[in-house]
Amino acid sequence: MAGQSNTILLVDDESYTLEFLDYNLSKNGFRVFTTTNGIDAIRKAKEIQPGIIVLDIMMPEMDGIETCIELRKIKELKDTLIALLSGRNEDYTQIVGFEAGADDYIKKPVRMNVLIPRLKALRRRIRGGPEQKVTEIDDLKIILDKYAVVKDGKEISLPRREFELLWLLTQNPNKIFTRNEIFSQLWGDEALVGERTINVHISRLRKKIKTDIIKTVKGIGYSFH
Repeated sequence: MAGQSNTILLVDDESYTLEFLDYNLSKNGFRVFTTTNGIDAIRKAKEIQPGIIVLDIMMPEMDGIETCIELRKIKELKDTLIALLSGRNEDYTQIVGFEAGADDYIKKPVRMNVLIPRLKALRRRIRGGPEQKVTEIDDLKIILDKYAVVKDGKEISLPRREFELLWLLTQNPNKIFTRNEIFSQLWGDEALVGERTINVHISRLRKKIKTDIIKTVKGIGYSFH
């Protein structure tokens, strides 16, 4: 079953980074699996179906962005959360990562006093479990217990974070959510993400559902109409 909250797959071509993370995460109650490349990560992810994948961006053969894109194509892993790991701090790199389907972005060098709370926050989201609810908006059906979105009878594949953003907005018609409120609801107080992260997720969501139900309220945030 996908989304085992305490199971983490670490992917990094630096052995000392894997050993460091494996040791510290295991001490904090995570069941840890490791691999050193993207191709093997895809194979292992299908096999163990982890709750969280921590994926280094800079790897030979298949980098972290390419690996993330391929992982997001696997239906069995649609509830798995992906955190990208990188020493590059440019906004562009983070945006590309989120556009590839990542749920979080962690900067190297890794500080365990930052990483552990963020991974635990992700784990709590998995453990929370969805309620059995369905919302229908014109030709769009949102099924919470399956984390599924169906339009015109065809299922739209959404990463967990995008689905939760859509659900949050559609369950509160006409309410204007500030970016800070969305951060708190979806990422938790421990998360350290840039303001442009929300813009990226909203943009991707609009393209996929192909409807204008999500409105931008200039200078404030977003709402569903």
